[in-house]
Amino acid sequence: MFVWINSPEAWISLATLTALEIVLGIDNIIFISILVGRLPAHQRNFARTTGLALAMVSRLALLFSIAWVVTLVDPWFTILGQEISGRDIILIGGGLFLLGKSTSEIHNSLEGAHEDHAGKIVAANLGSILFQIAILDIVFSLDSVITAVGLADHVSIMAIAIIVAVGIMLFAAKPIGDFVDKHPTLKMLALSFLIMVGAALIAEGFDVHVPKGYIYFAMLFSVVVEALNLRLRSKQGKPVELHKKLDED
Repeated sequence: MFVWINSPEAWISLATLTALEIVLGIDNIIFISILVGRLPAHQRNFARTTGLALAMVSRLALLFSIAWVVTLVDPWFTILGQEISGRDIILIGGGLFLLGKSTSEIHNSLEGAHEDHAGKIVAANLGSILFQIAILDIVFSLDSVITAVGLADHVSIMAIAIIVAVGIMLFAAKPIGDFVDKHPTLKMLALSFLIMVGAALIAEGFDVHVPKGYIYFAMLFSVVVEALNLRLRSKQGKPVELHKKLDED
C-alpha cells in the first residue's frame, strides 16, 4: 500500500496534491463560514467541524469509489447536440445551488431578511445548515477527487493529501469565519466569489473549461485591495477617536 514511501517523486506528488486540495477547499471554507455565521454562537464550532468532516468523508468515499466516479464522465443523454454526463448534471446542479444560495445570502444581508419584527437576528436551523453544507460538499468533493486522480498514481497518496488538507482547513476555518463576520464588505466579496465559482461549475457542466486560477487570482486581488481599505479606515478612525477624547477632556 505504501510502496511509494521511498520515492522522492511520490513525496513531491503528495506535497503538490495537498497544496491543491487546500486551494480547492477555499470554496468550501468560505461557504461553510458564511452559513455557520447564521447559527447561534454556541453551535458554530460544532457546525464548522461537522461540515469539514463531511467534506473529508465525501472526498474519501468518492476516492474509494473511483471506479464508479470514472463512469460519471460517460454521456447519459444528448440535448441539442450537447452530451450530458452524470458529472455534468452534478456540476450544473451544484453550480445552480451555489448561485441561488449566494444571491439569497447577499439579498438577506442587504435587506435584513434574517431579522424578526423586533429587529432581532433570527438564528438558522442547525440541521438545515448541515444539509446545505453536505450538498455542496459532494460537488466540491467530485472536483477534488478528479484533480487528485490526475496528479497521483496511488490511492494512499490521494487519501493522505485529502486528510492533511482537511486538517489544515479545520484550523483555518474559525479564524477565517470570524474575520469575515467582523467585516461585512469581505462577506460581500466572499459571496461574489462563490457566485463566480457557481458560474464556473455550470460552465464546466456544459464542457466550457474556465481556469480556476483566474477566479482565485481575481478574489486574491480583491481581498488585498479590501485589506488596504480596512487598514486605511482604521488609521482614519484613530484621529477621530483622539479628537473626541480631547473634546471630552
